[in-house]
Amino acid sequence: MRYGHGLVIGKFYPPHAGHHHLIDTAAEACERVTVVVAAASVESVPLADRTAWLREAHPQARVNFAPVVDDVEIDYGSDEVWTRHVEVFRHGLRQYWGDEVEIDAVFSSEGYGEELARRFGAVAVAVDPGRERLPVSGTAVRGDPVGHWGFLSPAVRAALAKRVVVVGAESSGTTTLARDLAAAFAARGGVWADTRWVPEYGRTYCEEKLAAARQEDPSARLEDLEWSSEEFTLIIDRQLGWEDAAARVSSPLLVCDTDAFATTLWHERYLGGVPPVPVRARHDLWILTDVRDVPFEQDGWRDGEKIRHAMHDRFAAELAARGLSHLLVQGTPAERLAQAVSAVDELLARGWAFSDPLTAADL
Repeated sequence: MRYGHGLVIGKFYPPHAGHHHLIDTAAEACERVTVVVAAASVESVPLADRTAWLREAHPQARVNFAPVVDDVEIDYGSDEVWTRHVEVFRHGLRQYWGDEVEIDAVFSSEGYGEELARRFGAVAVAVDPGRERLPVSGTAVRGDPVGHWGFLSPAVRAALAKRVVVVGAESSGTTTLARDLAAAFAARGGVWADTRWVPEYGRTYCEEKLAAARQEDPSARLEDLEWSSEEFTLIIDRQLGWEDAAARVSSPLLVCDTDAFATTLWHERYLGGVPPVPVRARHDLWILTDVRDVPFEQDGWRDGEKIRHAMHDRFAAELAARGLSHLLVQGTPAERLAQAVSAVDELLARGWAFSDPLTAADL
């Protein structure tokens, strides 16, 4: 049956494949659909994020989103509480459409869908109420993101992936460890098979900058290059872009070879101070590679042995000063990898921290 205006209401805490199936089903059956994204203030995933993730997954012109804050207590047996919830939902509809709108059908996977539809004077359409097609719920995702990773969209994966950064002075084994750490988890198979690592964009930028200089002067050397704060800002932006893109297709773990924090210290090394941009720290663990167990190798792109120990000390001091969760790895490459794997396993064992919603059942 075809409907004029369909309504979907949910917490989407966070959005998952069941939610997407619900919205797509409504979109196929209606001329237009409004999705009311209802979040409580006590919940830890911002309403704006949930709405943005849903908009990305449902770009259809006929699908519209109305975010609302719903802090009304949960009591499905109370007519007064029901009335207050429905008023919040109607407020969201008015905020989006500018006036009262008629709802023809309410699409829901929950048992209370019938009552919700009745209060909107609409037809109730049940969509996979037994979770037979898609065995997932918001409660299940919050309790075990790893076990339900396959039900999450790329945007939600990028937000939830644990991000581990390997940092350190030149020629201290950062790239080797980042690559090997990602490979160690990918080798576990299953959901971990897609574990990615993000290379250092600054290295690519430096190579391109020198190549461009040699177009003008074939004898140009690395030490001849001049740098600006704007270039470091660009490097930070591109590094974050590479990282976010990789997180969308990675396993619940993403390994990064450097980050914006490290780039600010290299800005300090060459220009003093820090780039005039905020550093968005979204990482869960920093791994610092010690210089004392790795012989210096000059590959043509490094400052030299003379500043290596000073930069290592600077990294260690700044990680401590900022209170960032970090680990110093030492020893042979195999020993460093074992230390890093153990630390990441501990990080993953701590799980994901979602605050409790107002109700144990998902809207």
